[in-house]
Amino acid sequence: MPPVPADLDLTDRARRDRRRLGWLLILTAVVVGAGIGLRDAWTPDEPRFALIARDMVDQGGWLFPRRNGELYAQKPPLFLWAVAAAYAATGWLRLAILLPSLIAAVGCVWLVADLAGRLWNRRTGIAAGLALLVCAQFAIQAKAAQIDAFLCLWTTLALYGLLRHLLLGPAWTWWALAWIAMGLGVISKGVGFLPVLALAPWLALRVWAWRDPAIAPTLPRLRLDWRWLIGPPLLLLVIAAWVVPMVLAVAASDDPALIAYRDNILVRQTRDRYVASWHHHHAWWYYLVQAAVLWLPLTPLAPWVVPAWWRRVRRCDPRIIIPLAWSLLVVLFFSLSPGKRGVYLLPAVPGVVLALAPLLPGLIRRRDVRLSAFALTATLAAALVVAGLVAVTGLTPEKILMKISRYGFPVPALGAMALAAGLAFAAIAAVARVRHGVTALIATLCLGWTLYGLVGYPLLNAGKHPTAVMAQVWDRVGDGELGIVRFREQFVLASPKVVTTFGYERPFAEESREAATWLRASPVRRLLIPLSGAYRGFTNGGGARIDIGRGDPWALIDRTALADVDQPEVAPVDGQRGQLPGQPDGISAAGEVDPE
Repeated sequence: MPPVPADLDLTDRARRDRRRLGWLLILTAVVVGAGIGLRDAWTPDEPRFALIARDMVDQGGWLFPRRNGELYAQKPPLFLWAVAAAYAATGWLRLAILLPSLIAAVGCVWLVADLAGRLWNRRTGIAAGLALLVCAQFAIQAKAAQIDAFLCLWTTLALYGLLRHLLLGPAWTWWALAWIAMGLGVISKGVGFLPVLALAPWLALRVWAWRDPAIAPTLPRLRLDWRWLIGPPLLLLVIAAWVVPMVLAVAASDDPALIAYRDNILVRQTRDRYVASWHHHHAWWYYLVQAAVLWLPLTPLAPWVVPAWWRRVRRCDPRIIIPLAWSLLVVLFFSLSPGKRGVYLLPAVPGVVLALAPLLPGLIRRRDVRLSAFALTATLAAALVVAGLVAVTGLTPEKILMKISRYGFPVPALGAMALAAGLAFAAIAAVARVRHGVTALIATLCLGWTLYGLVGYPLLNAGKHPTAVMAQVWDRVGDGELGIVRFREQFVLASPKVVTTFGYERPFAEESREAATWLRASPVRRLLIPLSGAYRGFTNGGGARIDIGRGDPWALIDRTALADVDQPEVAPVDGQRGQLPGQPDGISAAGEVDPE
């Protein structure tokens, strides 16, 4: 038999590689997309974005996002536009809120797998894509209707473009696209410029290469060229595409509310939020703990990975140094701000995975790594089985049962789901055994996230979204009008009719006076108020008690039950609960949102 031509063999290999990448992307779409359409927007942030996007489509005003009529200046608008566009295209808000995150997740996995395949080989690329998919923080955000997965798409695309140029170039098209992606990231969440930090380790390597010629062969020869200068203008041009029309519209209107919006979004929510953050204060080492938990199951690889990284750093391998150093710079950037949240770490995950990629094939062959992966799979299976049995058999401790019940979650059904998942994971571990421990762990995590979407979403939805609460509230209101103080977006989003609100960020005294004036104006109006903290002074003891979940008592009052709120009682929100003696518990279901 004549030998197979070399070019034919390469063609078959390329087809095989593309097929494997295709299956990886399909797996990502299934794992992340499982359950889309089976749940509504969940607290804390999702109802806010869903309400704004719905109002954009139904009422217009895309340039200035509003939530139930109030300007929203806490985030740039690109993610909100994406959700609104999906809603306008599909007419289905449940799909629209999760679609941008799904697309972003598939895009991130493709970018990481493709770049790792180009830097090393296609097998390494597939391993890197799987590592990103099963990383806990990536999966959590990919299945959430929040900005962070969407931001991660732009930062990963920018990092991809920069590394295609700096490590595999020259590739001027990718250089330009990287800066465009950074601009899109900035108008998604402000910190989209973070990939530019990758230039720091690259420049350090270039300077080192001038002093040590032995390093030079590890870097492509990139000469001085005018095209280096096109990057920053492209970044600014993308940002200006949003900022300039917004600023011009504010100047033309001379509306104090729009002026406040402009100053808030351009100054307070960017510079001030970073330099003098007013919430989420944590110690400098906060992200070390967060990364150890959120980056499971990658963090247990540290004993093998860190020494290997050090050896490659000493050999001046830029394919390791640049993505790893960039990830550390991202963590350092957020650590310098007093305000810290674990979700801020997400853009660094693709960089860590890229630095980890060439080590993965070797790690998978190690028996101790396989044993660790098998042990993690078995532990997860055992924990779910025990939790499921406790819930199904009614042995749940009363304190825990009461806490879960406050949210309106069906404990027996959740226990049955946990038990079934735990038994499935145990079966996977039993079939795979230690020899295929890594495969068992990947299969377990992918199955777990899929079951969470297909089964967990419907079970948790009633306790996470107050559709039933608002329907029953309107049963009491009838043909009248409903207003809410200290309103939360999920109440408005879940309401079958128009709800009047009095400002999300206004001072208590202003909001209370306006709400009282509104309620007194008509006998058919009803006001939904909390019975804790400063709002205790709203009612004289009348009205119907409403339990919206989390044990928070609210009251639905008419103007006869309105106390004198010209000088409202101002008490700290200390967790004390107001009481309405003699009033039955009327409604219970979804909880309320935590502040952003």
